[in-house]
Amino acid sequence: MCAVADTGITVIGAGVVGLAVAARLAPASPDLVLLERAPRHGTEQSSRNSEVIHAGMYYPTGSLKARLCVEGNRRLYEYCARHGVAHRRIGKLIVAVEDAQRQALATILSRGQANGVDLRTISGAEARALEPNVPAVEALVSPNTGIVSAHELMDALLAQARAAGAVTQFRVELQELARTGDGWRVTYRRGAETESFTTEAVVNAAGLGSDEVAALAGLDVEAAGYGIHPCKGDYFAVSPAKSSLVSRLVYPVPDHVSLGVHAVIGLDGRVRFGPDAEYVSRGHGYAIDEGKRARFGAAIRKLVPAIADDDITPDLSGIRAKLQGPADGFRDFVIADEAARGLPGLVDLVGIDSPGLTSSLAIADEVARLLNVG
Repeated sequence: MCAVADTGITVIGAGVVGLAVAARLAPASPDLVLLERAPRHGTEQSSRNSEVIHAGMYYPTGSLKARLCVEGNRRLYEYCARHGVAHRRIGKLIVAVEDAQRQALATILSRGQANGVDLRTISGAEARALEPNVPAVEALVSPNTGIVSAHELMDALLAQARAAGAVTQFRVELQELARTGDGWRVTYRRGAETESFTTEAVVNAAGLGSDEVAALAGLDVEAAGYGIHPCKGDYFAVSPAKSSLVSRLVYPVPDHVSLGVHAVIGLDGRVRFGPDAEYVSRGHGYAIDEGKRARFGAAIRKLVPAIADDDITPDLSGIRAKLQGPADGFRDFVIADEAARGLPGLVDLVGIDSPGLTSSLAIADEVARLLNVG
């Protein structure tokens, strides 16, 4: 194993956010080190999601999620076009399927417009003209919601970081993060060997393990409110015969935990519905319970009545790193310079669930600002 030399910045976690941070910081810190516990980049929540480029209408005005999603949306489209990453500005409908849901749409519209999102209301007839198989009584149109190849995006970010000189280490088990002098000593195990190096700054972008990394650095996770609540979301795919029933992203009125089971169209044209939301324990697997088919079918038929239970099959699942527990209200991203907690040189990125992929480039800019990197 090749040992890591002492360095200026270390990024822990090679999901889309860690990769975006590494690509953003490496040009100014070419000895940057990127550590990842998995055998390759982006194998957890970054590659197990709907791959939607969100617009930012759901999040409280002034929150990091709202601001960074809106900025990230613009940045991500620009990045994809510049780097040849597959994407489509496909558009999205948020639909009310009964009159009682109209007020929820009005609330989303007001919040979205306050956040700077291009969003407008259309009648049920206009919505059904766009999506004839969706029984909408009213809808919101989001023209800047789209889809992206998360894998291509992460490959491009990794290549960009490496081209700027970043060193990447995979299959790394972090052992210790300890303050030493003006920086940090990072100790990790890879295979049978244990290595240490010093670094001036650490960026914790460890996703589902971000609270554990923060604790390893000496932070009182419970007192800080950084505890992660893993939340599993499953998707069911629609048979090819029924995939033509929708032509864009179609979402219901959201609940307090998730955006609800919605129609997602992949870049390959495949249609799937999801995710649901189920809080799980750490280490929970990705298997999908076939017994959910009837429940998924019922949720899907609220949006597309012509899709039967027999038309759907278990497809993809992911586990989101939520700060929000089952009974909690909204929790924002944590993007924190921990100097005030006596841990200078540590930047924690905790609870980066949706819209983390959309916001990734904007989050990287926030980290650069906190570290005063040009």
